[in-house]
Amino acid sequence: MLTEIVTGPRAWTGATIRPDSWIVPISGPCRDELDRALATLRAHPLPLFLLKPGDFELDACRALMAEVRDRLENGLMFAVLDRLPVEEMSQEEATALYWLLSALLARPVAQKIDGTMIYLVRDTGATMKPGSGIRPTVTNVELVFHNDNSYNETPPHYVGLLCHSQSKEGGTSKVISFYSAHNRLLEEHGNVLPRLYRPFWYDRHREFFAGDPDTHAAPVFANAGDRLTARLALLEIHGGYALRGEAMDREGEAALEAMDAVMRIPGLAIDLQFKPGQIQYVNNRTTGHMRTAFVDGDAPDQKRLLTRLWLRDSGRQSYRG
Repeated sequence: MLTEIVTGPRAWTGATIRPDSWIVPISGPCRDELDRALATLRAHPLPLFLLKPGDFELDACRALMAEVRDRLENGLMFAVLDRLPVEEMSQEEATALYWLLSALLARPVAQKIDGTMIYLVRDTGATMKPGSGIRPTVTNVELVFHNDNSYNETPPHYVGLLCHSQSKEGGTSKVISFYSAHNRLLEEHGNVLPRLYRPFWYDRHREFFAGDPDTHAAPVFANAGDRLTARLALLEIHGGYALRGEAMDREGEAALEAMDAVMRIPGLAIDLQFKPGQIQYVNNRTTGHMRTAFVDGDAPDQKRLLTRLWLRDSGRQSYRG
């Protein structure tokens, strides 16, 4: 267990950083390379999954994404790339450029057991309940702080989100440093913090083969030296215990209540006013993200639509890694 307060860029709070700390402008040379890549794709169309950065001249973009990767590993551990001119291209074309940029960061991997690689985050009108297989990302409800795919053996290392359009109301994106959250837990809830280093049951959202268990056991926190990693998914944890028909132990309940309370401390997280064309990247093992509930409008440009990519260089490219 990490028993010391962590300092430095990775333990940021909303009071210690400003937008210029996390916004990474797409440079002029990189923009020129993307324009040429788009012209090539229009003249010589290919399926998205056949697109490889090495097939295009992307030296400036490669340098830009190396900077993003350094920020994700050694800086604030999240960044917002600003921005693709999505108003000048189709949704498919914007996704293709986003794919190329992201592949310079790390390898795209499957987001579902069936091999789905591209995942649209939008309101489909679905309702989620334990064991349904319906993920909250296809609803319009508030998503509390979490990391993606915490209920899988090998979660993605990075998560990318490209904003195509915003909702009419709500849908504010927020991010939080798990290092800062852990600091507050250590200071204010040290008696229950050790429980977060022991396993909880997670609902696997039906992302498993026939005969496999429908829950996964893992701790919320793990630590290797001074490198903290997290698997936070409160909905999936409560769903996991519901699926198993088990009551959570009292210490576990108290630990999750403390975690939830810390996540709600004003000023610990930041709000991101996610604009069309911006790409949010987070280190998925050290940075939590959430979004507020939202209401779509009738016009297409008032319907919240994001394209998500999961990125991971280790393990297999398949869902389970």
